[in-house]
Amino acid sequence: MFQKSDYWLLGAAFVSFCLSVGLWFSGQREEGMYVGIWVPSILAAGGYLKQMTK
Repeated sequence: MFQKSDYWLLGAAFVSFCLSVGLWFSGQREEGMYVGIWVPSILAAGGYLKQMTK
């Protein structure tokens, strides 16, 4: 069902999410929001690349 590349993309999105939450709660709210918008971008790029390889 999942390929190795899917796990890499999900891992990258999860790391980005964790970094965003860490920045937010450490008081760097603007940086946390900036990193937080990487998550949907990473997932969208992964979906696009997966469609292109079909």
